[in-house]
This record gives sequence, C-alpha cells and structure tokens, in this order.
Amino acid sequence: MYTKRTLNNGIPVVMEQLRAFRSVIIGIWVKVGSRNETIDQNGISHFLEHMFFKGTKKRTAVDISMHIDSLGGDLNAFTSRENTAFYVKVLDEYADKGIELLSDIFLHSTFDAEEIEKEKGVIKEEIKMVEDTPDDYIHDLFNAQVYGNMGLGMPVVGTKETVKSFTRENVIDHVRKYYGTADTVISIAGNFEIDHVMDRLNHYMGDLRRGSEPEKVLPPTFRGGIGIHPKDLSEAHITLGVPAIAYASPDRYVIAVLNSIFGSSVSSRLFQEIREKKGYAYSIYSFVSSYRDCGYWAVYAGTGKKRAVTVTEQIIKEMKSLADTITPEEVRRAKDQLKGNLVIGMESTSSKMQSIARQQIYFKRHFSQNDIMKAVEAVTIDQVRDLSRQLVDTGPMSLTVLGPVKTEDFTGII
Repeated sequence: MYTKRTLNNGIPVVMEQLRAFRSVIIGIWVKVGSRNETIDQNGISHFLEHMFFKGTKKRTAVDISMHIDSLGGDLNAFTSRENTAFYVKVLDEYADKGIELLSDIFLHSTFDAEEIEKEKGVIKEEIKMVEDTPDDYIHDLFNAQVYGNMGLGMPVVGTKETVKSFTRENVIDHVRKYYGTADTVISIAGNFEIDHVMDRLNHYMGDLRRGSEPEKVLPPTFRGGIGIHPKDLSEAHITLGVPAIAYASPDRYVIAVLNSIFGSSVSSRLFQEIREKKGYAYSIYSFVSSYRDCGYWAVYAGTGKKRAVTVTEQIIKEMKSLADTITPEEVRRAKDQLKGNLVIGMESTSSKMQSIARQQIYFKRHFSQNDIMKAVEAVTIDQVRDLSRQLVDTGPMSLTVLGPVKTEDFTGII
C-alpha cells in the first residue's frame, strides 16, 4: 500500500507498506549531484556522501559501523549526476534504531578536518579504479563528449585535482546550499507502521529548517562528433549514441520498448546479430540515460582491436534500419520482457524504496505497478517506429572509443 505524508517542516515522505516482508528500508534523498557542481568543485557531492559516515557529534566512524552491524543491517549511500541518497535497511523490529542512526549522520555529522584529509586518499583510489575499469570509464568519457566539461559532462567522483583541493568549508557550504527541506525527499518501503514511523521521523527530522532551493539550469546541448582515446588495452570499448528524452517524458515507455528490441536483452537485435551470429563482441547492449531535462540513447560494445571499426559500422547500420524493420512479434516480446522485469525487479524493499523516491522527485506523484504495466501495454508499433526515426534521423550522433585504436580509422564513420 502506497502512502504519502509530509513532515512538520514540509519534507515529503513517500511510503510503501509490504506486510509480507520482515525488513524495512528508509532512504533520505537530496536533489543534488555532479551536474550541480562547478568545475573546480567537481566531485564534492560524492565526497560529501563519504564524509557523512566519518563521525557525528555523538558517534565516531567506528561507532557508526559497530551500531549498524549490531542491528544486522545495511547503512550506505550513493551519488548520481542528479541525486544523492542515504539509506538504512534493518529488520522491522529495529526500525526506530535505524531511523535514529540515519538521522544522526544526516543532521549531525561533524566533517572533521583530519577525516576529510584521509578520505581524499580513499576517493583518489576510487578514481583510479574507475579509470582502470574501461567498460565503466567509457561512460564518463562519453558523457564528457556529449555534454562538455561542466554539468552532466563531469564525472560523479570528480578528478584527482578537485578532490585534493576540497576543504571543510567547501563541504559545509555544500550542505548549507543543498541539504535543506526543499531539496529533500524521504522514502520508506517494507514492514512498518505509518503513524509510528512518521512520529519518529518528525522527532528526529521535523526540526530541520535549513533552507534550500533546487537550482533551475538550462538543459545542456547534446554534442555530436567523434572522440578517440588511444590506450594500451586488450579490447576496444565503444559507446555510440543520439540525443533522446528526459526522465519524465510521455515517451518513456515507448523508448523502453524500443530499447528492449534494439539491445537491452539476449533476444535483441544487437545481441543476436553482433554477438551470436557474427561473434564480434562478448559484451554489447543498448541503454537509455535520462535526466531531469534531457537524455540520450546509446550502445556500448567491447570488442577486439581489429573489429572495432566493423562493430561500430554494424551498430550504426542496425540503428538506422531499425524503424523500418520492427515487427509486431518484437514489440510483443519487448512488452512481456519489460513487464516481467518490472515485477521481478520490484520484489525487494530496496527497489521499491528507490522507485517511489524517483517518482516523487521527477513526477511528484505515484505510479502503481498496474499503472506502469498498462502504460507499457498501450505502446503501439507505430509509436516505436516513429520514435526510432525521430531519434536516429533528426539528432546528431556521437561516438567515443577507448582502447588500442587510431583516430584516423574512425574518420567519417558517423
């Protein structure tokens, strides 16, 4: 059962009661991510996420770790380009303790200067790990290519140079600017009593009066072109994409069906044609990245040095021929896959918590599982074909390649 309430200070609380579960997960979401940062402060949102676990006015970092382990729970966080989320997952009988612990780190972290210096080393190692994982790093390179060196084009983790420059004052300023009532959403899923949880949340969070106003920024322009990043790797990593739709677009279910047909499953065009029939790549898939006001539809492929150009040409060929060759059978299979994935994906409190939080952030309303399944079922083959043509034929195309390749090999390919 879905319910929406509001704390005394105006923070929305979205809740999904799941009586068959024995756990509960509470998430605090803040509508800030790397796209809100300046170039010289890139990575501060992610850095701050780490710092919330380094000690509060009444708990040391060790105390925090010991407390959550004693509950047999999970206390964690993540940062994206548009949001930062902190959550605690515990047995339903420990819901009160979980709320108190999560509220403590969110409201009373001290951001000790010595801990800040230590954490810089940890984040620098994380940056190195991303750069040493080419199938992850290629996505940062692609975002930078299509959106430039600011906003959505900046990496979530920041750079070694920006992280090195962070001060305690930077961290506190970021909290003051964004971590207020207007930017915050609380999301809960699992087995809990609504009135009791609201009472506890008001007790710990209801006095927060820190002001904040979500920034209104112009949507970035998707930049077409080719970006080649030569590197001595065993494989070439390719990302090719076109501008697409925003998160809350009316076409979001149409593009989900289109993406399923094209490359998000083992029965998709890309997987069957490029991997199964030709054996050109071990990993190949298409995906949709959508943000508040923009997005893109792209393909990732990892392939050998000698086949990098061929695989790129094959992806473009498949993308351009898609609209005219989509069949009713493919649309039917894509709808069934999406509905099955939805049901299976929602069979966890964590998935529910994230889903209802994002619905509040991007739509300010709730869509039930039945609402979404009906919307998927309502997609027509003509809508899928029309959207495919619109995306591929009217927008610029962008290509990023990382690996043992030469720039001249890809000249004029798009």
